[in-house]
Amino acid sequence: MSDEREPGRRTSADEAALAWWVKCDAGPLSAQEQAELDAWLAADPAHRAALDGAERLFGEVRRLWAAGRPTARRRPLAAPATALLAASLAFWLFFDEIALRFRADALTAIGETRVVTLEDGSLAHLSARSAIAVHYRAGERRLTLLAGQAFFQAAPDSSRPFVVEAAGATVTALGTAFDIALRDATHADVAVIEHKVAVTNEAARSVVEEGRRMSFGAGTPIAEPEPADLFKVGGWRRGRLIFEDEPLESVLATLARYRSGLTLAAPAARRLRVTGTFDAANPEGAIRALKASLGLKALSIGSYVIYIYK
Repeated sequence: MSDEREPGRRTSADEAALAWWVKCDAGPLSAQEQAELDAWLAADPAHRAALDGAERLFGEVRRLWAAGRPTARRRPLAAPATALLAASLAFWLFFDEIALRFRADALTAIGETRVVTLEDGSLAHLSARSAIAVHYRAGERRLTLLAGQAFFQAAPDSSRPFVVEAAGATVTALGTAFDIALRDATHADVAVIEHKVAVTNEAARSVVEEGRRMSFGAGTPIAEPEPADLFKVGGWRRGRLIFEDEPLESVLATLARYRSGLTLAAPAARRLRVTGTFDAANPEGAIRALKASLGLKALSIGSYVIYIYK
């Protein structure tokens, strides 16, 4: 498989490898089928590489299902199994989206950003594929960041604290503007653009000053605040995704909010470090650039699932 291929484009070797993987996974091969597979593998070293790539791709998909997604019917799989698998993945992403819609008061679609004006005049700038729930009451303005990333500009009101729940902790505005990005359900980052915030979880409380950032999570020690690159933090509001020495796994998670489908990375590739700036409107171009700069290969199921590996 050549590094020159764009993500989403398969060679004939890839097509054959996916078909052979489905046959092997469905049950023992007949003697004739095994002989045909052996002959195909012997015909070109690229065939073995393609089959190995297919095995890694489906293994990664199954890892995701085992982590809590709906269980796939493993045996038997019909001949167009790759299309069935892509459809299954699309379904549980759709299922997640529907579940999020029931919980959210405001949300954005893939690649969409939006500014939400709250009832008190505060603003919530939502990044792509992000969502918030609003729980305003008499003595407190409380929100929950359910997914993605948001930049909050709290309207002054000393009688009603402005509080954002995220990753099992709370961020309370002690001023005006701050950005929160969820890494996953239990980890997040906050960066303060104006004034300061207080971050509180079961373990501790810490104040983060203007121009600083901090990682936090549920029931874990709160990290010490450190200087924040506010130009980088606000990049997504200008249509730029800026990364500095971040693991590929984290970069792909961000790009997933701007691209339909899944982009998965093999275990050996997930911790590769990435520094660069990408156009939020062109996530496919970002994936091509990552693949080229890190010396990676890619295998895909249609244009929906892309699997990146070394």
